[in-house]
Amino acid sequence: MTITQLYYVLAVAENQNFTKAAEKCFVTQPTLSMQIQKLEDQLGVLIFDRTKKPIELTDVGKKIVDQARNIVNESYRIQDIVDQQKGFIGGEFKLGIIPTVMPTLLPMFLKNFIKKHPKVKLKIEELATEEIISRISDGHLDAAIAATPLEDENIKERVLYFEPFVSYIPKNHRLHNHKKIDVSDLDIDDMLLLEDGHCFRDGVINLCKAFKNQIDDQFQLESGSIETLIKLSNEGLGMTLLPYLHTLDINNKEKENLHHFNEPAPAREVSIIYHKSELKMQIIEALQDVISSVIRGAIAFQNVQIISPLPK
Repeated sequence: MTITQLYYVLAVAENQNFTKAAEKCFVTQPTLSMQIQKLEDQLGVLIFDRTKKPIELTDVGKKIVDQARNIVNESYRIQDIVDQQKGFIGGEFKLGIIPTVMPTLLPMFLKNFIKKHPKVKLKIEELATEEIISRISDGHLDAAIAATPLEDENIKERVLYFEPFVSYIPKNHRLHNHKKIDVSDLDIDDMLLLEDGHCFRDGVINLCKAFKNQIDDQFQLESGSIETLIKLSNEGLGMTLLPYLHTLDINNKEKENLHHFNEPAPAREVSIIYHKSELKMQIIEALQDVISSVIRGAIAFQNVQIISPLPK
């Protein structure tokens, strides 16, 4: 049994196709098939049910894949040990970022990070939290930046910053003349929300605790982007809540519609998250250092109340 064979098994399990798996592994399909066949012969079991289209794992194959993933991940740790011993920070690093953090945070740290660590090849994707958790668990992401806590036993979290919620209230709204807002002032019925699947949406709903027993079909107006929520609010269709960093780039006229909460202000916790196996920790720590240094000047709020991103 070799690590290469286990790597091939994981590729087929992911792609459910020998040809696609071979392409991902940069080998010929016969080579990949032969190595998996040798492993099955050695173990005396079938890992894949080849009669199914697409190919499926057998019952014992599912258990083998789970263990193979652990073994392959641990094998990568050897290179990590060597890199850390040499003080080397480089190589490919796959990073996921949730949509409500990506457009504001990425421009703040990316240039600095590339300049400071030119040997790191960052591959960044904008992904929803659910997809991030799945990809970290499967080993397809090295780390991610997301709202926390996530309460996932396979994932570790390092807090980067706390980002307050800010009310965006148009002039014709009942709360526009309030200098500051209390959570008790919020009414989910006149609030614009991000569409289902965004953890910021779940945070807003959790904030409106008095309304948490209402059913989702009462939320009539939803959008996929915060920019669209602002435009809809400007049309008089309701108020909305924004993450603080999103308020820094809006124009002066729209800033007149911003209303902060009375302290402790509701806020979200934003963290860098990674698998409990702690692979590529030198790059994770480098990211944390760079992001913490650039965010320190932008967010100086201390008296906040963290709102869970988990749907209640």
